[in-house]
Formats: sequence, C-alpha cells, structure tokens
Amino acid sequence: MSKKLIEDCIRASLETYFRDLHGTEPAGMHDMLVRAVEKPLLEVVMAQADHNQSRAAQWLGLNRNTLRKKLLEHKLLK
Repeated sequence: MSKKLIEDCIRASLETYFRDLHGTEPAGMHDMLVRAVEKPLLEVVMAQADHNQSRAAQWLGLNRNTLRKKLLEHKLLK
C-alpha cells in the first residue's frame, strides 16, 4: 500500500470520526490516533521480522528498548 493510500484511509476515517461527533468537540485526538496506528504497525512489523525485536527496532528506526516498551504498552509481549 502506498503512502498516498494510507493517508487517504486516515483522512477518510478522521472525517467519519468528526461526522459521528455531531458537533461535539473532540479531546485527546493525537494520543488516540497514535495508539490506533501504533498497535497494528507493531503487530505487522513484528510478524514480518519473525518476532526478532532487534530487526523490528531497526526497521522502525527505534531503539530496541523503546520498541520493547511500546510492545509492553500495547500488550503485545507477555
């Protein structure tokens, strides 16, 4: 999937989100969106890296300890 398609999906989802609010003001959108995107990103990258945290961290441009912290936050590690 190209960057453009991902951006289009996010844009459409956000427009639907605002439409569903029916004028109510949103709160905490940045954290909500980061968490919504981060978990599936981590799941897919970890699967593609055969659950090798060092490789996944390198692909993501993260320190391995940062990746581990994020995996724990999203309950992707036991």
